[in-house]
Amino acid sequence: MNEKVDVAIIGGSGIYDANMLENVRIVDMDTPFGKPSDSITIGEHGAKTVCFLPRHGVGHRISPGELNSRANIFALKELGVKHIIAASAVGSLREELKPLDIVIPNQIYDRTRSRPATFFEDGLVVHMGFADPFCPQVSKTIVDVARSRGYNVKEGGTYLCIEGPQFSTRAESRAYQALGFDIIGMTAIPEAKLAREAEICYSMVATVTDYDVWNEDDVTIEAVIQNAMKNEAAVKDIIMAVLGRLDHRQHCTCQDALRGALTTVPSMIPYHTKRRLYPIIGRYLGDR
Repeated sequence: MNEKVDVAIIGGSGIYDANMLENVRIVDMDTPFGKPSDSITIGEHGAKTVCFLPRHGVGHRISPGELNSRANIFALKELGVKHIIAASAVGSLREELKPLDIVIPNQIYDRTRSRPATFFEDGLVVHMGFADPFCPQVSKTIVDVARSRGYNVKEGGTYLCIEGPQFSTRAESRAYQALGFDIIGMTAIPEAKLAREAEICYSMVATVTDYDVWNEDDVTIEAVIQNAMKNEAAVKDIIMAVLGRLDHRQHCTCQDALRGALTTVPSMIPYHTKRRLYPIIGRYLGDR
C-alpha cells in the first residue's frame, strides 16, 4: 500500500461519510483477518493525510457483534495510521449526562462475550498492558478543542461495552448504574484493545443519544439515530479542529505498547504467524 495516512476516523452511528476531507480517493483493502467493514476513504485536511472508515459499513448494515474489528484495525495499521479518533453513539447511565452531551471516556468495562479480541494467536502469546485503554494525549486534545468551541463535554468516564445487539433490560441498566458506569455502548471493544495491540493511539468522541432504560423510558433505535444525526455536525466540527492539533511525530506510550509484551520466544513463533503479523510485530523480530 503506497498510501501513508496520519490519522484515521472511525465513524459510528450518524457518522457515515467523509465529506469533510479534500482530494478524496477510495481504497479497497484486504487483510489476513478478512476485509474491513467497507472501503476506506483517504483525503487531506490541511497538511495531514486522513482516512475514514464507516464502522458499520455504508448503510449501517453490520451489527456490533458481527464487526470485523481485527480487519478494520489491521488495515489502518497497514496504512501507517498513528492516531485513531472513533465516534460512537452511547446511552447515558447518569442523570447529569443528557442526550446530545459529549463524553470523552477514559475507561472501559467489557461485557462482551463472543468477539475476537486479539491479533495474537497461532503460536504467539502476548500479554499487553491495558490499564488505560484510551490515549490520554489525544483525549486531552479532544476535550480542550470541544470546550474551546463551546460544546457540553465531560472529560473522563467509564464506557460500558455490552454485547448487543439488544439494548439492556431495566435490571441490567440499574445494576450498571449502581456499579458506577457512565455511558453504555456496543462498539468500543474489541476496537480499543486491537488498536493498543497495533500500537495506535486510540481515543473516542462518545455522543449521548438517550438515557438508558434505568429511568423508565424505553430506548428506541429511532430516537438513537435521530439524536446521533443531530450530533453529527458537532462531532465533525470537533474532529476537524482536533486534526489540526495532532502531531503524528510526537511519541506516545501507546506506540510502544508491545515492548516487553511478546512472551513467546521469537525463534518458536511459527513462520506463518510472523509473516501474517509482521506489520504489527516486525520491529520486535528483526526478520520475517
